[in-house]
Amino acid sequence: MVSDGQVADFQRDGFLVLEGFARPGACAAARERAEEIVEAFEPSSHRTVFTTNDQVRVSDELFLSSGDRITCFFEEEALAPDGTLTVPKEQSINKIGHALHDLDPVFERFSYTPELAEVAAAIGLPDALALQSMYIFKQPSIGGEVGCHQDATFLWTDPISVVGFWFALEDATLENGCLWAAPGGHRGPLRQLFRRAAGGGTEMETLDETPLPRPPDELQPLPVPAGTMIVLDGLLPHWSDANRSPRSRHAYSLHCISAAAAYPASNWLQRAEDMPLRSLAGHAAARREGSSA
Repeated sequence: MVSDGQVADFQRDGFLVLEGFARPGACAAARERAEEIVEAFEPSSHRTVFTTNDQVRVSDELFLSSGDRITCFFEEEALAPDGTLTVPKEQSINKIGHALHDLDPVFERFSYTPELAEVAAAIGLPDALALQSMYIFKQPSIGGEVGCHQDATFLWTDPISVVGFWFALEDATLENGCLWAAPGGHRGPLRQLFRRAAGGGTEMETLDETPLPRPPDELQPLPVPAGTMIVLDGLLPHWSDANRSPRSRHAYSLHCISAAAAYPASNWLQRAEDMPLRSLAGHAAARREGSSA
C-alpha cells in the first residue's frame, strides 16, 4: 500500500496523502451510519459542544467519559444562548466520538483493515493500537474552525507515538474546510499538553513557548477527493478553517498509538478496564479469518 518513497515523504513532511484508499462503498456506508446515529440521538437539556480553541472550557463530564462510548457533540453555532437549536438536529452535530471503531459494526469494519494495518507498519507503527475515533461533519455554513494543534497534545504517550489516520468521506476543498498542515513541522517540539486536572476538569500545560504556525499563511492546504486517507504524525501542526460554504465536509478520523508506549492516567481520554485497546493488525487479521471460515 505504501512505497519506500512515500515512507520517505512521510518522514520528511510529517503527513502522507493516499488518494483512493477508502472504497466508495465504504465511505457511503460510513456516512449512512453516521446519519442513523444522529437521527437516533436525543439531545438532553445539557448540550455539549466541541471546539479545540477553548478545550478546557468545554471539558464537561460527558466529554471526559466519552472514551469508551458513542457520543454526539454539537457545533458551537448550532446552539442559541438559551441552549435551543438554531438549525435542524441533523445539521447541528460537530462530531461523533470516541469509540465508534469498537462499538459500531460499520465503523469497526472501516477501521480494522489489513490495508490500514499495513500502512501503519510501513510508517513505523507495527504494533498500532486503535485509541479513538471521530466522525466529523464540518456542517454547511456553521462548521467550526479546528485551531492549529498537534495531536500529541491531546493523546500523549511516553514516548510520543500517536498517529492520525484521517479519511475524507466527501470531497474536502478550500471552500468547505479542508485540512492544512505545516510540512516538516513534526520535527519541532510538542508545545502543549492537555490533561485531566488534579482537582477535576482539565487543564492545558505549556511545554514549549515556540509558537505554532499561523494559519493559513504558514500552512499548506490539503484539498482531497472523497476516499483519500491523510496520515498525520502526532507532532505535526495542522488546522482546518470554518466551513461557510453550502456543502458539508464529512470525514472520519482514527488515532492509533504504539502498544509499547506508556499511556498515562492523566490523559483526558480513558476507557473502562473491561474495554482494552485492540491491535489494528491483530483485529483485522481475526476479522479476515472469521469471514473466510
